[in-house]
Amino acid sequence: MVSVTIVTWNSEQYLSECFASLLQQDYPELEVTIVDNASTDGTRALLRSVESRWRVIYNEANVGFAAGQNQAIQASSGDWVLCLNADVILSPDFVSRLLTAVEGHPYVGAVCGKLLRWDPAPQHAQNRGVPGTPNAPAAEGHKTNIIDSTGIYFTRNMRHLDRGAEETDHGQFDRVQYVFGASGAAAMFRRRFIKAVSVEGQFFDEEFFAFREDGDLAWRAQLMGWKCLYTPAAVAWHVRRVTPERRAKLPLVINWHSVKNRFLMRGKNASGWLCWRLFFPVAWRDLMTLGYAFLRDWRMISAVFYPLRAFGSIRRKRKIIQRHRRVDDRDLLWWFCNRPRAVDVEGSSQ
Repeated sequence: MVSVTIVTWNSEQYLSECFASLLQQDYPELEVTIVDNASTDGTRALLRSVESRWRVIYNEANVGFAAGQNQAIQASSGDWVLCLNADVILSPDFVSRLLTAVEGHPYVGAVCGKLLRWDPAPQHAQNRGVPGTPNAPAAEGHKTNIIDSTGIYFTRNMRHLDRGAEETDHGQFDRVQYVFGASGAAAMFRRRFIKAVSVEGQFFDEEFFAFREDGDLAWRAQLMGWKCLYTPAAVAWHVRRVTPERRAKLPLVINWHSVKNRFLMRGKNASGWLCWRLFFPVAWRDLMTLGYAFLRDWRMISAVFYPLRAFGSIRRKRKIIQRHRRVDDRDLLWWFCNRPRAVDVEGSSQ
């Protein structure tokens, strides 16, 4: 069985199409668990319409994406867990393609497919029907051939980005490969992997709240010797709202968590040796972040210095992660490159 876990927060605009794509999956054994983080739009009305089919948990407050996903994962029971954003549409064979790809790969803990961009059609709540019923909306907006993610990679300044993002898809990522990690928008995880890499009972670090939790997870998994497999045969479409070039237009809360989580992630996962080898690119990026906070937006100062407040929890989690690491820093360093790196399943690298 595959468990699908979704966290919603004011996700009304996307849910009907997302749910319809789940109902169209050719893999028959799907268990769906949805956690709503106190939505105030029409999300809960849509969720009530699927309660007879799927499990829905309603939170009284917005506990964040990371905590919501952990909550849904703990309530699920499948051998594989597909963590899915509400703003994703899956191709009908998405789940079955992922499962086929991981056959014979026991050390693969995460698997992801090719995410392309989705530009959803604007629709009003009163025109939206119950997924799987005759009055459900037929429009799916505009599915593009612009790449959203083919896995994530880390640059030499310890920044993680989506491989291929913004490129037009013309088959350049059509090989099955090991990548550093999977985008949290649509990634499937082995239950055994979830248990192995969880720290203090948390698969996604709830201190992150939202943003960069997938990069943190990928780094932790690499340290512990797990692999992430990318297969282009599994295709989905994702609404990408947070990208580096749109930072100035993003709400404060998004930029604040993004800055804070950059330092949390490094504090838990990066060794002194790795920081020394990457000192100059990392230091330059940090200076730019500090300069922006002090000269452009003082509201970011608290995000930059948040790790000092969280020093105790960072130190505690770091000890656990480093105690369970299986990969030497010299091998890990290869992945930190300004050009996306991946390893063909046959063994050759690019």
